[in-house]
Amino acid sequence: MTDPIVETKAPIQITASALKQLRRIRDEQNVGEEYGLRVGVKGGGCSGFTYILGFDTQKDKDQVFALEGMKVFLEKSHGIYLIGMEIDWHEGLNNRGFVFNNPNATESCGCGTSFNA
Repeated sequence: MTDPIVETKAPIQITASALKQLRRIRDEQNVGEEYGLRVGVKGGGCSGFTYILGFDTQKDKDQVFALEGMKVFLEKSHGIYLIGMEIDWHEGLNNRGFVFNNPNATESCGCGTSFNA
């Protein structure tokens, strides 16, 4: 079931600041080596789709990538919505958290966690 990491260019990018926060979360929560970062979408949210971002085990439908040493799982069918997306981390007084810069989104909500494509 578990395929080796694909050494091709990942369809998404994660900024250095987002990787730093993801590694911090992984370490603080003692996430095991068998887990990777799941990036995806699901129906819902005020604009139609909501982003999925969290640590998970590999599933049969996943493509597996390595981004700066982090395993990333992306379900193949989600790629059409996420190709070219950048995940960033913002640290500010009014806005702190992960930000999804998605060129496929035709509209997004005010909170930035849901979109329409």
